[in-house]
Amino acid sequence: MLATLPQEIEQMKQMVKNFVEKEVEPFAQQIEDEDRIPQHLIEQAKELGLFGISIPEEYGGIGLNTVGKAVVLEQLGRTHNGFVSLISAHTGIGSTGLVKLASDYLKQKYLPDMAAGRKIAAFALSEPGAGSDATNLATRGEKVGDKWILNGTKHFITNAPVADVFTVFAMTDKEKGAKGGITAFLVEKGFPGFTIGKQDKKMGLKGSYTAQLIFEDCEVPAENVIGEVGMGYMSALKILGEGRIGLAARAVGSCDKLIELSASYAKERIQFGRPIADNQAIQWMLADMATETEAARTLTLKAAYMVDEGKTVIKEASMAKLFASEVFNRVADKAVQIHGGMGYVSDYPVERFYRDARITKIYEGTNEIQRLIIARRILEEN
Repeated sequence: MLATLPQEIEQMKQMVKNFVEKEVEPFAQQIEDEDRIPQHLIEQAKELGLFGISIPEEYGGIGLNTVGKAVVLEQLGRTHNGFVSLISAHTGIGSTGLVKLASDYLKQKYLPDMAAGRKIAAFALSEPGAGSDATNLATRGEKVGDKWILNGTKHFITNAPVADVFTVFAMTDKEKGAKGGITAFLVEKGFPGFTIGKQDKKMGLKGSYTAQLIFEDCEVPAENVIGEVGMGYMSALKILGEGRIGLAARAVGSCDKLIELSASYAKERIQFGRPIADNQAIQWMLADMATETEAARTLTLKAAYMVDEGKTVIKEASMAKLFASEVFNRVADKAVQIHGGMGYVSDYPVERFYRDARITKIYEGTNEIQRLIIARRILEEN
């Protein structure tokens, strides 16, 4: 059985829940319609410290542990997923590399502004030819004097159009490949030779932007290497592992919201003289939605607890991401079914959640890749 949450995390949970319900949710449809997050919501999130939940207190952040971050992201998942994505991409994969692997110099230089939300972070690994196969990077890094010169293209980079700092992975020794030949760099938006490409038009996640990153003889100071030269692939695995726990937590929160919306609608919607909630078919759907959501929450928190205990969670993080994203999609599908025709129109939020759910089976490692990771770990362990 999972332990009771510490008081400070429980308080943070309630604060974020209130913020989501009273401040963000009233603007959820506006975000969807305008494909833009109102600036006042971003400012409120900054004031609450949400951009610094993963950054240590010594650098101005809140410094939550992994369980705390999962709890916060679960509550954020109850509202517009585009709003959540801005924050989670920044506090998750956008910040983790710096917090866990960077030099004191880089931490002092960047983390305070990131914690305050003055600088937004992004994570740049995926390329046109290197999505699931992250070892096949075409972006190259070459050491020239006291600088690294980057050339290549990244794509589908969350927060790219609004980000100020990017964790970028490049091949620095092709012969070594993933085992010693990939390096992580901290790249600022204004570095020479670095441009942000056209913003993508997506199925969902309105208000959360992705775009290409283009490096043409981009100059990066040698001190902006994150971790050790050549160890970028291992760094990416560590960063993505924790990111997958956060993604799973967000999915669980969205499921909770969909269950509430569906139960409420089922009690109000009258067919053949009685609420559809009286129908066994509807009750069974709600039961399955709730049971699977609780199972996803348990998997997610188990992985989070293991990280905080210093344990390796490659398998467990993949399990949480795989299962929670699959559950999110199933719950969203059932929510639309319960709402009937109303679930297919944008007047009701379940339509938005249904579209937003789909990407969770793709980004931060497709679910097919998660299954491979899980299976390989099982074969190694047995």
